[in-house]
Amino acid sequence: MEGAAPFLVCATSGTTVLGAFDPLDEIADICERHGLWLHVDASWGGSALMSRKHRKLLRGIHRADSVAWNPHKMLMAGIQCCALLVKDKSDLLKKCYSAKASYLFQQDKFYDVSYDTGDKSIQCSRRPDAFKFWMTWKALGTLGLEERVNRALALSRYLVEEIKKREGFKLLLEPEYANICFWYIPPSLREMEEGPEFWEKLNVVAPTIKERMMKKGSLMLGYQPHRGKVNFFRQVVISPQVSREDMDFLLDEIDLLGRDM
Repeated sequence: MEGAAPFLVCATSGTTVLGAFDPLDEIADICERHGLWLHVDASWGGSALMSRKHRKLLRGIHRADSVAWNPHKMLMAGIQCCALLVKDKSDLLKKCYSAKASYLFQQDKFYDVSYDTGDKSIQCSRRPDAFKFWMTWKALGTLGLEERVNRALALSRYLVEEIKKREGFKLLLEPEYANICFWYIPPSLREMEEGPEFWEKLNVVAPTIKERMMKKGSLMLGYQPHRGKVNFFRQVVISPQVSREDMDFLLDEIDLLGRDM
C-alpha cells in the first residue's frame, strides 16, 4: 500500500522446497540501518546450528530479533516440537499472548514464575514443547544431535554425487542443505531438445513413477513443480537410520519404474 512503512523483515534459513538460506548478515545490516525487526524462519534449517561443520549456513542469525525453529524436523524430536526464540527482556510474549486469567498461572508461587510457558503462548496449558526437546538432548547429548545433522548432510551429498554420475538423472540445482531436487529423464526423452514439448512430457514423469511406487509398495517420494520448473522429485534426508544403500535403492527404483516411459 502506498505510504505504508515497513517494520519487519522475515528471512528464511532453509526453505521448504529447495532448502535455501538467506544471507542473514547482509539482511541484518539493512534492518539495523532502518530500525526494522528481523525475524528468521529457521524452522527447517535452524538445526544446522548444532553442527560445527554446517552452522556457517546460518551465519548472522545471532543478530535476529526473533527466530522460529522446529527441532522435530532435522533433529527428530517428538512431533510436534517448535520453538520461538525472542531476543527480548520486556516480557514481550506475555504482552502479546497473556489472557491474564485469574484462574491460571498465578504469580505468587514459591518458584521463579518466569519459567512458566503457559501464559506466553496462545497454546495456553498444552504441554510445553521445550520439555520434549530437553529430553531428546538429554538422551543423545550435544554430540549425538550434531551427528544427526552431519550424517544427514553427508548422505545428501552422497545422493547428489550419485545423481551426477547416473544417466537420466538431472539436478534442479546444487543443494545447500538436505533437500535434493532432481528430474528423472526416461530414455525416450534423452535425445529430445529441451523445448516446450520436452518439458510437457517430462512434467508427467514424476507423478507416473510416484503412482507406480505406491502401487508396488516400494517407496514414497515427493514431487512437485516450482516457479516455472515442471514436476521434479524432492528427496529430503533426515533419518539417522538411512544408509548409502537406501540412496542407491531410491535411484535404482526410479530408473526401474520409469525406463519404459
